[in-house]
Amino acid sequence: MIDNELLTAAVRNNAEWCAGMCRAHGLATATGPRAWTSPRRTPLYYPDAVSLTGDATAADVVTGIDRTGPGASVKDSYARLDLAPEGFRPLFDATWIGRPAGAPAGPATGTRVETAEALAAWALAWSGGDAEESALFRPALLDDPAVTVLAVPGSDGGLLGGAVLSTAAGVTGVSNLFAADGTDPAAVWTAALAAADPALPVVGYESGDDLAPALAAGFHELGPLRVWLAA
Repeated sequence: MIDNELLTAAVRNNAEWCAGMCRAHGLATATGPRAWTSPRRTPLYYPDAVSLTGDATAADVVTGIDRTGPGASVKDSYARLDLAPEGFRPLFDATWIGRPAGAPAGPATGTRVETAEALAAWALAWSGGDAEESALFRPALLDDPAVTVLAVPGSDGGLLGGAVLSTAAGVTGVSNLFAADGTDPAAVWTAALAAADPALPVVGYESGDDLAPALAAGFHELGPLRVWLAA
């Protein structure tokens, strides 16, 4: 895929992952020609709408989402929307990343999370011990054939880190990647890439200090995105 195609696939893949997370919480969502939306408030940290094309309008992403209270959010996938007139403010900016299909960069050190108990332990590690945040990951995710929850075990029985891999739009998306204190994120990126289908490109997005380890793992920048939050 050329970069424009890979960016489009990354956006579509991410919207499908958001839909998968919503399904795990019993929420039905809608995909239109220019936006993915949820008529009910989405799970913690997940957007209520995602723009799918560069020509999406404010109306595409704010129509059909629940704005009866504060806190609705929109993922502006191409960082082109002005949602300030709709009562939103920028929450953060990030960068889409992509890596061509090919053999993994290192050994397969991760294991697939397959039970509700293992998922609960994984989620608690991901959240840094926050029980409310860890409740985001529900066992129904384990029944989704497009989703792999990956754990990177340590020699002491704990977790060095983990990630979620989701297959859609002809690519594998990596999200929710985390490294435990004292673990080099490179080790987790290596495990995630080794678990991905080598026949598919790998995509995702990162921001701030988390971007550099992804680029070091062989990703390159595809374009900007912005997340907006309603007052």
